[in-house]
Amino acid sequence: MKSTLCKKLDIQFPLFAFSHCRNVVTEVSRAGGFGVLGAVGHTPETLKIELDWIEANIDGKPYGIDLLIPSKMDHKGENAMTTDDLIKLVPPEHIGYINGLLESHNIDTTDLWSGEYGVDYTHNMREAGASDLLDIALQYPIKLFVNALGVPPKSVINRCREKNIAVGALTGAREHAIKHAEAGVDILVVSGTEAGGHCGEISTLVVVPDVIEAIKDYKEIHVLAAGGIATGRQMAACMAMGAAGAWCGSVWLTTVEAETTATVKQKMLEAGPRNTVRSKSRTGKPTRQLQSAWTDAWQTHEAPDPLPMPLQGILSRPPMDKIDRLAANGHEGAAALATYYVGQAVGLMNQEKSARAVVYEFMEDFAESVERLSETLE
Repeated sequence: MKSTLCKKLDIQFPLFAFSHCRNVVTEVSRAGGFGVLGAVGHTPETLKIELDWIEANIDGKPYGIDLLIPSKMDHKGENAMTTDDLIKLVPPEHIGYINGLLESHNIDTTDLWSGEYGVDYTHNMREAGASDLLDIALQYPIKLFVNALGVPPKSVINRCREKNIAVGALTGAREHAIKHAEAGVDILVVSGTEAGGHCGEISTLVVVPDVIEAIKDYKEIHVLAAGGIATGRQMAACMAMGAAGAWCGSVWLTTVEAETTATVKQKMLEAGPRNTVRSKSRTGKPTRQLQSAWTDAWQTHEAPDPLPMPLQGILSRPPMDKIDRLAANGHEGAAALATYYVGQAVGLMNQEKSARAVVYEFMEDFAESVERLSETLE
């Protein structure tokens, strides 16, 4: 494809793959798309390991990195607080509720809060921690940095500019898109409510053209459509609305290379588009995830209100880690609770495939869709 964005990033096809799995990142880029590594869960040391591996296996193809840098935090003075300080802000009733939930599914909770479960990456969601990761990333020839939560800090944008790295940001509403545009981003990932993970309330079909209209004076910004996209025909429809390409995360979760646990992957393969929910139970902000006994429990009258970010994440990571470990060993109660971030496109993800095969299917489906539409104009 000879679009401006493809030329800018030196790619064949404007399909962007967000994934925490390095194998997905490399396979998508090698197939002609653009892999983006979700790096918020890494330490500087582990990120270096991942990027070294990507460099050794991506055949010189372009790729990017995604971090979470909120423009503000929900608790004032939080940047000066340690994780231990934040844990003390978690009300006992929330810990008690989770203990009761797990115990009702035959899961022992005596070691749940011992520190054995749940990697804490709260530090990486602050500018200082994210800067440590960015320091590592900028040592590599990445072509794109994306901030997935909030307007990228000016200091981060400036550092990327110095390296000729494009800067992107995630948005789900026109008012936020305008703020990103004013900050100077190059790429806007416009995500509809169908998307997995953090998402807004407006559908992709509505929010993409709404944002494109809102930022029409910023002619150098490229818009990527996101949310519910798992096929080339959907990608073609979004580009017909004015998007420069598609940003997909969910579709890679059922690939052979994905980091998804076997239990959750099977749940996704069997799920329909109605089997996801928007819930604050994982992070404190609305995230779309696979419906499970965990999400159901947080929607009952007995459940306490989810805590603000990042406290809910600190609260949920240990139980979710233990649930995943037990589910992997065949624990039925844990399997019922197991969930993961995924969008409504899960209903279209019915077969495990390689990431490369998914890219090629996107390309073929896209071409057929464009040809079919062109025939109607003759």
